[in-house]
Amino acid sequence: MSKYLTAPVKSSSLPKGIPYIIGNEAAERFSFYGMRSILFVYMTTYLMQPGGLLDTFTDQEAKSWTHLFVASAYFFPLMGALLSDAWWGKYRTIITLSLAYCAGHACLAFMETFGDTRAWLFTGLVLIAIGSGGIKPCVSAHVGDQFGQSNGHLLSKVFGWFYFSINFGAFVSGLLTPWLLEARAGEYVHPFIETLVGEKAQGEILFGPHWAFGLPGVLMALATLVFWMGRHKFIHIQPPAKASVYFKQTFSKEGMQAIGRISIIFAFIILFWCLFDQIGTTWLLQAKQLDRILPEWIPLVGGKEMLAAQVASVFNPLFILLLIPVFNYWIYPALDKIFPLTPLRKIGLGLFGSSLAFAMVAIIQMAVDAGGEPHVGWQILACLLLTGAEVMVSITGLEFAYTQAPRHMKSFILALFLFTVSLGNFLTAMVTKILTDSQGQAKLSLAHELWFWSVFILIGAIAYVPVAMRYKAKEYLQEEKA
Repeated sequence: MSKYLTAPVKSSSLPKGIPYIIGNEAAERFSFYGMRSILFVYMTTYLMQPGGLLDTFTDQEAKSWTHLFVASAYFFPLMGALLSDAWWGKYRTIITLSLAYCAGHACLAFMETFGDTRAWLFTGLVLIAIGSGGIKPCVSAHVGDQFGQSNGHLLSKVFGWFYFSINFGAFVSGLLTPWLLEARAGEYVHPFIETLVGEKAQGEILFGPHWAFGLPGVLMALATLVFWMGRHKFIHIQPPAKASVYFKQTFSKEGMQAIGRISIIFAFIILFWCLFDQIGTTWLLQAKQLDRILPEWIPLVGGKEMLAAQVASVFNPLFILLLIPVFNYWIYPALDKIFPLTPLRKIGLGLFGSSLAFAMVAIIQMAVDAGGEPHVGWQILACLLLTGAEVMVSITGLEFAYTQAPRHMKSFILALFLFTVSLGNFLTAMVTKILTDSQGQAKLSLAHELWFWSVFILIGAIAYVPVAMRYKAKEYLQEEKA
């Protein structure tokens, strides 16, 4: 007999384990997005061997490697889902792979101390990809497992707050980690932190890579601790006694029908991720060319220059935090009065919105190429539109994947949903390689590349409409314990 609860208890209230999952997710996402927000800048500007020799990548090389890393991080959910659903269960899988995740952060934090920096970098990225990817579908499915029929009506809002926690962690890390990497002595904060960093010459880096990569590692260790503390509050859905039973169920007629049915929709979500994750690469390259001085009227930071790496990494999660309640309580109810707003229609609107966002940054880039220096506020406005598309595609897709998955396939179907991120980034990396010459430089202008992606997703959105109209939904929620 298990020492944990193995099925939801009949209740109309919020499950007791949810706060631990939300807290874990906020800290874990701080660690992932904090590291990711500085990865491209570190690879192109600061990567150094222990002897002091600068050993950076070109912009195109770093862009390709960054997208391949993200693709890997969202490939390993398939491994985590199989471990969880066939052998270990979600809780054990999350705890075990979180340790590999922590080890990966440690590799990055100790880069440039000894050995080959690039070897430490890629070793750390592999471990982080395995850890973050492996736990991702399990955590998402673990949220849904806490609910039964009696409180299933709360699932949509809780998935919204789950996504809120992801972006709260991403927002804080987007502010802090780029600053830890690039802040220099002489800035107004230095006198307060001199005891930490010691005396620094004017213009010298205050913290640098060890701090910038080390802090996300500390937050990942905290995330693991918080999750462990909630073990007696969680509903632990048990895997089958034999793995063969799981595989027989998963690849049964019902299982294959579910995979085939959902994969048709997932194919279009791949196109969205091709565009979205470029806010940390292509959009960052554009941000370097924009006027990033903040208006004087903004309290505390008015008149200061934003770091290029902070623009998308700060405003995307900030807009998520603001837009989730706006969409849930105002935009969705208003649209629902005009036409029935199904999950598939939300996803379709998001695809069209992402095309418009890339058209906006393409126009901004045309102004740059014409000799202008547009203010970064225009890119922030495009980021607002792209974030609205993310709310409609990603959050809705997460809930859609869980509810459309048979009960014994929750983690596996959520892994397939996350695999769309992997395939999207892989496709972006491959296109980037095709558009890179033998010297590591881009063959197309940035404006032309941005127009390409805008038209690409627009064609996909138009093709999505008749497919979504023919889709037949079928929902599955966990059965309750009487």
